[in-house]
Amino acid sequence: MKKGFSLPLWVAGAAKSALKKLLGIPFEHYELIKIPKEKKEVKIDIHSVGLLSGSSHALGITFANSGLDLDITQNLEIWTIASLEKSSINNSKQRNPINIIAGCGVGIRENTSEICISEFAREVLSKNLLDIIPEGFYLNLEIILPNGEFLAERTSNKSFGIVNGLSIIGTSAETFSSASPDQLEHAKTNLAKVTKNDFQGKVVFVIGENGLNLAKTCNIDLPIIKVGNWIGPLLVDAAIKNVKTVILFGYHGKLIKLAGGIFHTHNHLADGRIEILVYLAVKEKLPTSTIVKLSNLNNLEDALLFLEKFNKSLAYKLFQNLANTIENRSFKYVNRYVKTDMEIAAIIFDRKRKIRWSGINGNDYISFFQCD
Repeated sequence: MKKGFSLPLWVAGAAKSALKKLLGIPFEHYELIKIPKEKKEVKIDIHSVGLLSGSSHALGITFANSGLDLDITQNLEIWTIASLEKSSINNSKQRNPINIIAGCGVGIRENTSEICISEFAREVLSKNLLDIIPEGFYLNLEIILPNGEFLAERTSNKSFGIVNGLSIIGTSAETFSSASPDQLEHAKTNLAKVTKNDFQGKVVFVIGENGLNLAKTCNIDLPIIKVGNWIGPLLVDAAIKNVKTVILFGYHGKLIKLAGGIFHTHNHLADGRIEILVYLAVKEKLPTSTIVKLSNLNNLEDALLFLEKFNKSLAYKLFQNLANTIENRSFKYVNRYVKTDMEIAAIIFDRKRKIRWSGINGNDYISFFQCD
C-alpha cells in the first residue's frame, strides 16, 4: 500500500529539531517522532536548523513527504520557529505549555482567527515536545508554510471558512490517497471493525479530513468512517455487511456528485457539480435566465449565494431536493449490485460548516448532529 506520513508528523519533526537547537543539543538530520496512543516511533527527515535573533529563537526546516502523488502537501516546505519564555503563576499559558502560533501560510478559522489544527496534531506536538521543554518555561511555536497561501487556493479550505493558508488537520500518522484503491480497502477494514460485536446497525460516512473534523465536533453517538472518495463501493460493502442505515454526512460540494450518479467523487475523475445543480434547477422550473446565469458560475458555493439572493425559499427547496436526490440515487446505485433495503440518509453542511439540509431519511437523524 502506497502511504507516507501526515503533515502533523512533519511539523512535529521540525519543531522538535528547533527546540533541541535552543537547548544546545547537537543537530541530526532526522527526528524520531512518537505516535499518540501507539507504541512506535517514525523517522522524520530534517532539512536544517539554526539560531535566530541572538540565539533566542531557533528555526527548524523540513519538507513533507506524504508518499502520495496527488497530495497537495507532498514536498511542502515547513518552517517552525521555537522560543522559550518563563512561566509565572499568573500566566495562563503555564497551563498550556505549548503556544501554537499560525504563521504565514497556515490556515486560520475566518470567524475566530484561531489556527486550524486538528486535535491529533496537537497531541503529536505535546507527546514529542513536552518532555524536553525545561521546567519553569513554556514554548512559543510558530508554524510557517512559505507556499501555504498559494497552495490553499487549490483546496476547498475557503468553503469551510478556513483562510490565509493550509490547515494542519491530519487525524492519523499515516496518509492514504483518497483516490486510490488502497483508501477503499482501508475504509472497508474500518467498516468491518465497527460492524462487529455490539454494533447497532447505523454508521456515519464522511468524506475527507474537513468532514471528519466537523463530525468529531458533533455529539454523534455512532461509529464514523472516513470514506475518502470511494463512496459508491463502500455503500455496497455496507449493504453486504448488513448495515441497516448509512448516514452520509458531507459538504455540498462533494455530496452533490452522488445526485448526478458520480460515485467516485475525486475531481481528477469527474466534476459536474454545476451541471447537476442546473439539472435540478430545470426540474424545479426555475426561469431560463436564472438557469443560464447559474450555468456560468465557477463553484457550488457561488451558485448557492446567487440562488439565495434570487429567492431564498426557492434556493432552500432546490438544495432540499438535492439531499433527497442524493438519497434516492445512492439507494438505486447500491441495488444495482446487491438487493438491499438499507436506508441511506443525507445530511449536508455549507461552507461555514453549518448543517443546512437533509433528505427525507436524513430528517430522522439530523438531531444526532449537535455541533459546537
